[in-house]
Amino acid sequence: MAIREQETGKVRASLRLSRLRALARSRDGSAAIEFALLAIPYFVVIFAILETFIAFTAEELVSNAVDTLSRQMRTGQITFIDPARPTYKTQTQFRQAFCDEISIIIRCSATEAATPGKLYLDVRSFTTFASIPTTIPRVSSDKYSDLKVSDFKFTPGGPGSINMVRAYYRWSIIVDLVRPYVTGLRPVGSSMPSEYLIVATAAFQNEQYP
Repeated sequence: MAIREQETGKVRASLRLSRLRALARSRDGSAAIEFALLAIPYFVVIFAILETFIAFTAEELVSNAVDTLSRQMRTGQITFIDPARPTYKTQTQFRQAFCDEISIIIRCSATEAATPGKLYLDVRSFTTFASIPTTIPRVSSDKYSDLKVSDFKFTPGGPGSINMVRAYYRWSIIVDLVRPYVTGLRPVGSSMPSEYLIVATAAFQNEQYP
C-alpha cells in the first residue's frame, strides 16, 4: 500500500511538473497581448504619417493659390483700382477667390472669407523689390511668438506696380508630434504647439495692362 501511494505521488508530481513546463512553453494569446501593447504607438505613427502627407498637400495648395492669383494680378485679370472694371475685386472677393483655389482640402466658411481666423492674406505694393519684407511679422521678438496680424494689409497696386502676395494658414495638428515644433508657432495664451503655420509668398511686377 505504501509503495502504491509513493508511486501515485510521484505520478502526480510528474504531471504537475509537465503542466508547468507546458504552460511555460505555451504561446497562446501572446500575439494579442503584444498587439495590445504596441497598438497605440503604432496607430499614432500611422496617423502622423497620413497627417504629414495631408499637411504637405495643403502647403502645395496654398502655394499654388498664391501663384495663380499673383499671375492674375500681374496680367490684369484681377484689378483693384477702378470699381467699374469687370476685373475689379474687393478684399473680401479676393479672399473668396483664394478660398476657391484651396477648397479641395481647406474649406473657408463665409465668415472666414470675410474675416480672417485661420487664413491671412497680406497683399501690398512697394516702390522697389528691396523694400519687400523678408521676415514673418510676430507679436514680439520671442521665437515662439504668434503672428502679428495687425501688420497685414490689403493695398495692391495697379499697372506696372511692384506687389507682394503672402498667404498664412494655421493648420491644426491632431496627431503629428513633430510638425508643431518645427514651426515654433505658439498661439496667444497657449504654451503648447497646436498649429503648423503654412506660408507662401510671391513677389512680382504687374504688366502695363490697359
